[in-house]
Amino acid sequence: MDSAGLPSLPEVHSSVRTSHPSLIKRMFAFAGPAYLISVGYMDPGNWATDLEGGARFGYQLLWVLVLSNAMAILLQTLSARLGIASGRDLAQACRDCYPKPVSRALWVLCELAITACDLAELVGAAIGLNLLFGLPLIWGVALSAGDALVVLWFGRFGIRVVETIILGFVTVIAACFFVEIILAKPVLGEVALGLIPRLDSQSLYVAIGMLGATVMPHNLYLHSSLVQTRRIGDDRDAKRSACRFNLVDSVVALNGALLVNAAILILAAATFYNSGIEVNQIQQAHRMLEPLLGTTLAGIMFAVALICAGQASTVTGTMAGQVVMEGFLSFRMRPWIRRLLTRSLALIPAALVIWMTGDTGAYRLLIFSQVVLSLQLPFAVIPLIRFTSSEAWMGELVNRPWVKTISWTAAGIIVGLNAWLAWTELKSWPVLLSVPLAGGLFTLLGWVAVAPFSRAKTAELPAPEIAPLEAAVYRDVLVTLDHSRTDRVALAHAISLVRGHEATLHLFHVEEGVTSMLYGAMSDTAEITEGRQYFDQLLAALRGMGVRAELTIIHSPDPKAEIVRFARKLAPDLVVMGAHGHKGLKDIVFGATINEVRHALDVPVFVVRASGPE
Repeated sequence: MDSAGLPSLPEVHSSVRTSHPSLIKRMFAFAGPAYLISVGYMDPGNWATDLEGGARFGYQLLWVLVLSNAMAILLQTLSARLGIASGRDLAQACRDCYPKPVSRALWVLCELAITACDLAELVGAAIGLNLLFGLPLIWGVALSAGDALVVLWFGRFGIRVVETIILGFVTVIAACFFVEIILAKPVLGEVALGLIPRLDSQSLYVAIGMLGATVMPHNLYLHSSLVQTRRIGDDRDAKRSACRFNLVDSVVALNGALLVNAAILILAAATFYNSGIEVNQIQQAHRMLEPLLGTTLAGIMFAVALICAGQASTVTGTMAGQVVMEGFLSFRMRPWIRRLLTRSLALIPAALVIWMTGDTGAYRLLIFSQVVLSLQLPFAVIPLIRFTSSEAWMGELVNRPWVKTISWTAAGIIVGLNAWLAWTELKSWPVLLSVPLAGGLFTLLGWVAVAPFSRAKTAELPAPEIAPLEAAVYRDVLVTLDHSRTDRVALAHAISLVRGHEATLHLFHVEEGVTSMLYGAMSDTAEITEGRQYFDQLLAALRGMGVRAELTIIHSPDPKAEIVRFARKLAPDLVVMGAHGHKGLKDIVFGATINEVRHALDVPVFVVRASGPE
């Protein structure tokens, strides 16, 4: 479905009211988007990198988490400001301002990052099921393929319901690690030393993975969309106020995510590093926690928190995929279909790696997925900084000079660390593969960093000219009847539609009883006779009202096919159908005629429903 011109996440756009007289109520009205974002900062991929960092290097990489979180707050704040000031999300902005080949390349890279993130969530959920129930990883991966569909279903009740569910997951995760930190009893002096920056070639790969796991590129696209779910005024003061409230939301939520990540690293350092135990599996960490901390509670809480982290982050990953696809391609897809598509792309490599390498391979796959996220990060960060530094896009909310300086410094650190990692990894690849890949990525990065925008902000473009609107003229209107109370409702609307038109109502009914199936038009039973009298009465009543009407009755076991066949032959201007209101199992038992008919016809179908289901 083409979504050009639609707002970001249109089904929940401006759906949350924020005009409350109380400051506390306004703050709670704006709270939510950053909490959805924060779960991406504590997904199973973070667990793998944090466990790896703590078990191998103790508290040495704690500063990486703090630095990454500071960058995350800065960049997510810029993302929120972009959505508030421009009314566009980051993907829409890229589509509006970059040439199509560049925007499509950015879309492909972002889809790879989302798939990598989903890969981590899929493997993490499988590991959690394995820890709690002993389910083999390969079966856990298969079982987790549709795990987010239930939570996504709650989205029909509004964005606040989804935010509440996610906040519940976050609360469980934080509570589990709060208890585990108390049990681990880390030495606070050693923890403080971990805040001093130190990095070498051995810890680089893990540090980059921690950076990629903390500052997630697709979250920058998602946050610029989620802030638009709040109903904000168009004046300058309203937008400034919204930016301030979203800053508070980001600081609180992301610092909560920092505490969770720091707790995982500190737990690994206090238990595994100090005991000289090398951890190469999350399952191993789970098993070792129990004897090291002296209680089975530690292992259970570890597994519960892992499953909650996977479930929460998989929902936001699906929403990010929806924003990215709609923004870059102007193409809408149902969330559950989008979910299955993304999960399918992650399912194949996850299943292959686990089948070929077992538990250790799954753990390495988690860390590799976070490195992929980090390598894609510059391609989201640099456009974000450029848009928020553009007065044409941001107006009076454009980045101030000191914000620009800090933002570009953070971008420089991200690009520098990733270039170091790329050189470390690609130099072992075949030259014919590594050189074109590196050259293409650096060329694309250079383009988005310095090339002028090819188009202006969409909101500033002149409104497109449209043809004059014309009222529809009805000559032939088809009304399907089924000898139920919906007939009267359908006819009432049909009569209103054709008043003032020289139109004919074509009443159409399909007899589908056993006798009709055997004898067709030769059928003659009491029920058929009664039905014919009923339809003759309707026909006489319509003619008495001065409405031209004709009646056609067909005997067939397939009403849907007969309606479509008759409609194609008649070629009406409109089809009016009555709906019974059946749902779920009743649709399976009684059939869902309307959907099949409307998809098969090229004419408008007007569906009316009685006051309640029969």
